[in-house]
Amino acid sequence: MIDPNGKTAYVTSFLPSDTITPVNIATNTPGNPIRLGSLVEGIAITPNGKTAYVASSEGSNRSVTPISTATNRPGTPIPIALGLIIAMTPGGKTLYAVAWDKIVPISTATNTPGTPIPVRYGQPDGIVITP
Repeated sequence: MIDPNGKTAYVTSFLPSDTITPVNIATNTPGNPIRLGSLVEGIAITPNGKTAYVASSEGSNRSVTPISTATNRPGTPIPIALGLIIAMTPGGKTLYAVAWDKIVPISTATNTPGTPIPVRYGQPDGIVITP
């Protein structure tokens, strides 16, 4: 995922490192890896580029973690059930995490999950938000 200003790419690595690595696009230089939970995969960045959200989904750390792009420090994980796929609304107010049998909206203003949206048939494996 590339941040909105086009300067940094964020790369997830889930086994064995379980990290996200910021990469300076101008120099192709990786920054220090940011260690998160297990099976880090999904990533979304707010339109203002201030926060990257990363989904991890294994063991007890099934969550979406906000990361300050200014400091590359993770914030408090937002607990969800089994979610590797996330998508940001164009205005950046809501992040949607695909969980086992539901989609969980997360307020980016408060980093709290809202009421889950049930999915009728099995486990969803993707989400796209139109502009």
